[in-house]
This record gives sequence, structure tokens and C-alpha cells, in this order.
Amino acid sequence: MTSLASCIFCKIVKGEIPSMKLLETDTIFAFMDIGPIARGHCLVIPKYHAAKLNDLPDDQTKDIIPALKKLAIASGAENYNILQNNGRPAHQVVDHVHFHVIPKYAERGDDEGLVIGWPTLFIPSSSHWG
Repeated sequence: MTSLASCIFCKIVKGEIPSMKLLETDTIFAFMDIGPIARGHCLVIPKYHAAKLNDLPDDQTKDIIPALKKLAIASGAENYNILQNNGRPAHQVVDHVHFHVIPKYAERGDDEGLVIGWPTLFIPSSSHWG
């Protein structure tokens, strides 16, 4: 496992900063978000320090999807978002790979949980990928 001394998530994994742990394996650590946007909002992070998903070695990814699934089910919410951002322009605040599990309770509408305005961008088909 690699860690960065100044990284808040690495400090949480090492127990230097308290957290409400939900799940832990050899490669991941899951805990409640300190600034939740919905009841049950939690994070899944690899123990290996990598700033972005493309920096994370493949052997450190095996427990991520099973953990996300378990936590989504445990939230009891029928609907939920899984969010993962890479880089400041993509709204990443902590430079350590992390996945948000954000329950979306239908009765709360857009008063709770992730709210997305998805602007569509017209791209002429001739220039679609290059």
C-alpha cells in the first residue's frame, strides 16, 4: 500500500483521523461522508494512494465494485448515484481516488442527494471522435 503523509484519506485509512467505518478489506476502506448530501452518503476509497482512477493499479480495484454494491443495498434506498470525479475541472476536491455512494430517496426529490443538470452538447457526426 502506498500512502501520502499529507492526504486526508490516507490519514483516515491509517486511523490518524477518525471516521465512521462501514467496510474494510485488504484494498479498500469505506466510511460515512463528513459532509453528506443525503442520508447514507458514504465513500469507498482504495487504501493505495492514487490521485486519479487512471493512476490506480488494476490489482487495487478488485474490491471497489462489490463494496459499492453492498453499501448501495445497505442504504435501503431504491435509487442511488455512484459518483467518481478525476481532477479539479471534474469537481474532484480530495486528490485520492474515491467513490461516493449517494442514496436518492424519491420522496425527497431534488431537495436531497445528487442533483445533476445534464446539458447536451451538439457534436456534428463527422467530428464525433476525431
